[in-house]
Parts: sequence; structure tokens; C-alpha cells
Amino acid sequence: MDEDTSKGTPQFATAEFAPPDSASKPCAACRNAITGSYYQIDASKVCPECAKKIQQQLPKDSHAAFVRAVIYGIGGALAGFALYVAFALITGLVIGWVSLAVGFIVGKAMSRGSGGVGGRRYQMAAVLLTYLAVSMSAVPIAVHQWGQQHQAQAGDAAAPHAARMNLAEAIGVLALLGVASPFLELKDPVHGIIGLVILFVGIRFAWRFTAGRTVTVSGPHAPPTPAAV
Repeated sequence: MDEDTSKGTPQFATAEFAPPDSASKPCAACRNAITGSYYQIDASKVCPECAKKIQQQLPKDSHAAFVRAVIYGIGGALAGFALYVAFALITGLVIGWVSLAVGFIVGKAMSRGSGGVGGRRYQMAAVLLTYLAVSMSAVPIAVHQWGQQHQAQAGDAAAPHAARMNLAEAIGVLALLGVASPFLELKDPVHGIIGLVILFVGIRFAWRFTAGRTVTVSGPHAPPTPAAV
């Protein structure tokens, strides 16, 4: 007889179900024989008691879950933003491939924050955070590059004019330029299109990770009628 390592308590939240191949297949969760009606969890047959417990353990959407997901997502977006900027400043290269990492980080962070809950509003938030993290990274990179050019061109006639722009105006202009930066790159069509495609793929990562787990539960189903002899 096989040893029951679960000590009689099946772990429904992490159970992996195998599709049944016959009417006599035991419950995919507790492995006990199903003698009456049964439920179908995706492609697996489970007993009514296990089906009830599994449904109770499935993550449920709520305002609190969404708020946690957004908070985690903001943290992931800031981490992705820092990664993008640090890579550009350290290497001197602005490579769009980092967008893939940003989308991955944001999507995984939101999924972790929600406990696996997902849906359309989670996906829209993930898309927005991923786009902002990538696009706004252009601001500190541009400021750094401008600072280097300004030092090399000290005494340029344009310097006094730049000094007249107040801080609020400067922040507003930089924010607008940052949000539009992925499309401003289209001034170099080949480079700009490639950058947008990579950004789209990164956004797809975030979208996919925040879709949530889909578990189909159906039942109760009547037990199969024995064939007449």
C-alpha cells in the first residue's frame, strides 16, 4: 500500500490534476473512490467534498486584491524604471530589449500582489504601468545627456534662455516628452518601429501575467449508468 504523505489532508490549492481515463477513476484531489455524483475541475474528476474545498481556496477578486496588485505593480514599475535607466547610464546604450524585463517585472509583481487574481482591470493597470516605466525612463537619460552636452558647451548663448524656464515648466515639458518618447523615436523610422514592437512585446508579458488563473468548475454530474448486459 502506498504511504499517504499528506497525513490525510490534501493540498487543494497546489494539487495537480490528471485527466480521468475511465468512470472508475478516483478523485483527482484526495484519491478516494467516487461512488456517487462528481464535479469536473478543468479536465479532472473530483468528489463533491473536494470540489467544495477547491472552490473555497480559489483566489477571489476584490477591491483589496486590486489595490494590493496596483501597489505591487507600482513597485515593479519603479524597479523596471531604475533597471532601464541604470543600464542606459552605465553602458551608454539605450536598448529597447530592457522593455521585456520591465513588462515581466510589472506583470509578476501584480500577480503576486493579488494572490493570483487577474482580469481586465488588472491587465489595463499592468499595461499603463509598463508603458510609463519604459517611456519615462527617457527623462533621466535625456537629462543626463543634456548635462554632458551643456558642460561641453559652457557659455553657449542658449544657456541663459534655458535658465529662464522655471522648475514647474521644466518638469511638465519633461513629463510630456517622456510619455511621448516611444513615438518620438519614430523620427528614425527603423529604430523607432523596432523599439515600439519590443515595447509591445513587453506589454504583452505584463498583460498575460495579470490575466489570472482560469479554473473551470462544473457539476454535480450524475455517475455513469452501468451498461446493460
